[in-house]
Amino acid sequence: MLVTVEDGKAVNLRGDPDHPYTNGGLCVKVSRYLDRVYDPDRVLHPLRRTGPKGSGRFERISWEEAVEEIASRFTSISDEYGGEAIMPVSYLGTEGILNGLNVGDPFFARLGGTIAERTYCDSGSCTAYTMTIGDTAGVDPESLVHSKFILVWACNIVSTNLHLWPYVTEARKRGAKVVVVDPVRTRTAAAADQHIPIRPGTDAALALAMAHVIIVEGLTDQDYVDDHCVGYAEFAERVEQYTPEWAEAETGVPAPTIRELAREYAAGQPSVIRIGVAVERHAGGGQTVRALSLLPALVGAWRKPGGGILQLPLWAFPVNWGAFMHPELLTPGKRVVNQFLLGEALTGGLGLDPPLRGLMVYNSNPVVVCPDQAKVIEGLQREDLFTVVSEQFMTDTAEYADIVLPATTQIEQDDIMFSWGHLYITYNQRAIEPLGEAVPNTEMFRRLAARMGFDDPVFRRTDEEMIAEAFDWSHPHMEGITVESLKQRGWQRLNVPPADAYAPHAEGNFRTPSGKTEFVAAAAAAGNFVVPLFRQGSNDYQPGQEVDPLPHYIPPRESPHTNPEMAARYPLNLLSPKSHAYINSSYANHAHHRQVQDEPTVVIHPDDAAERGLSDGESARVFNDRGEFTVLARIDAAVLPGVVVSSLGGWRKHSQAAATLAAVNSTRFADLGNAPTFSDTLVEVERAETVAP
Repeated sequence: MLVTVEDGKAVNLRGDPDHPYTNGGLCVKVSRYLDRVYDPDRVLHPLRRTGPKGSGRFERISWEEAVEEIASRFTSISDEYGGEAIMPVSYLGTEGILNGLNVGDPFFARLGGTIAERTYCDSGSCTAYTMTIGDTAGVDPESLVHSKFILVWACNIVSTNLHLWPYVTEARKRGAKVVVVDPVRTRTAAAADQHIPIRPGTDAALALAMAHVIIVEGLTDQDYVDDHCVGYAEFAERVEQYTPEWAEAETGVPAPTIRELAREYAAGQPSVIRIGVAVERHAGGGQTVRALSLLPALVGAWRKPGGGILQLPLWAFPVNWGAFMHPELLTPGKRVVNQFLLGEALTGGLGLDPPLRGLMVYNSNPVVVCPDQAKVIEGLQREDLFTVVSEQFMTDTAEYADIVLPATTQIEQDDIMFSWGHLYITYNQRAIEPLGEAVPNTEMFRRLAARMGFDDPVFRRTDEEMIAEAFDWSHPHMEGITVESLKQRGWQRLNVPPADAYAPHAEGNFRTPSGKTEFVAAAAAAGNFVVPLFRQGSNDYQPGQEVDPLPHYIPPRESPHTNPEMAARYPLNLLSPKSHAYINSSYANHAHHRQVQDEPTVVIHPDDAAERGLSDGESARVFNDRGEFTVLARIDAAVLPGVVVSSLGGWRKHSQAAATLAAVNSTRFADLGNAPTFSDTLVEVERAETVAP
């Protein structure tokens, strides 16, 4: 983004037309970012609660008063109960290396707090992906112009990866076919050449059936398999059982369609698979990603630019994560609580000893994004829980804080960025001075650490010093890139081959123990990989259970086919995709974004709506044993019968019946990486009385 500043105020914002990948484009999420910066509802000063928790009644205090109270309360809690009675709750926030995921890790490690495990996004996918082909960037997104067959799997590119779409469009102009596998006819599916609707949570069945067809019909690139893969014979034997006819019964995709898809994928070289985060969000999400990650090697897709699988280009960036995590400050044996379980952790369901008495939330809005919403709120209402929230706005979570601290926006802070979606490093240069008394997360933790008496050098680093530590500047990918050159240009491409020559695995060279694509994963072979002991009894995969080193199919837990007893009461599978106009729950408080996103809805197939007497635009109650929320019904054949869709991100305070879809989501983990199972959710829908927000 380029920001025009006059007399210290940002007056215009636009995309950088010189950026080779984004080409001056901004998506709807950030195109009006200055509205966010100058929103009159910004939190610009520290606040202390004066009314009951959740009442929204606060008074302005000074930073000195806020820091003093936080330090005093954290110290007394630690003295009485131990450091583990305090827990951070955080995620990515503005996403920079300095102010994003790991900004608070050293502080809470030094404090001795409970470790908050963060596996909301791509943890299961990354576990499976690296087990199979290693930590590779895979396909350069810019090289998709060379792809002949583009298979988009559980990824709504137009809404969540907009800058990739022009490259897909260019490939189509050159003759490529674009196929989308998704339970919903999304914006992307509607724009593709073919949409293959699939039952939620059955993706691995389709991927394994494709492998069956490719192997049985002799469509493999056998030379590539022989030279650059291990475990092929075992995998070929495994997939004998996964016939297209079997997969049709699981997925709802007709067997002839499966055969045609497999043949076209194998023949359309170079072919590419673009997967989204949704593909991991069910019981067998990890094994799904394993199966999908094997397909490119089967057909030799890696041989040419534009061939392979595109998950996360971030693997190419030599980020110096240790400089921000500082694991040496951790005391061995500290307990770990996954943030999905926050509701249970706060209400006694996990039996924590000591119980949580202090909470600090930053870079996150757990009331909206965390499952088990009712318990999360119940826990946040506890008078014996001291809660600090750092925020830009008074979110649903901030309403329950004892102290609220003002956080800067991206144009008010310096940072440096890798990318989730391309191969360019970005220097985020502060455009204006922070409004009010807002501070970056880095400064917030410097102030807290100083008041707590933490004198380790890590807590005295300036932002400039942290930026200098952000990357391994000696890595070959960083040749020709320095902090100064980034300041001058704003962005630089990693020192990797250009898109028309980027084929990192044409000759294998996978970053796995064998250096090859691992059909039999060394990480799981001979019991080397087990389900971690983070929460006993939390799912069907018990702690210490060995993981099958070969990809296999794990059906969804909550579906009419696998759980008929539950489906008798709650027959509809709820999907909760990312919103078009929000980033998770960010921007959902702004009028323009809410207008673009429209009112919160549940999309339901006409047959299911008719069965329930629902009309378009009526209020609908969506519920199961875990909770309920009320939104407007939208009747649309874009969803499969038996599937309903409600997008993530809307705030509870703007909702009908004071609840969002987080009220019905499960806290059970997927098979790998403690990934969420948001797409593995059965509900019922019925007419509801209209309730004003």
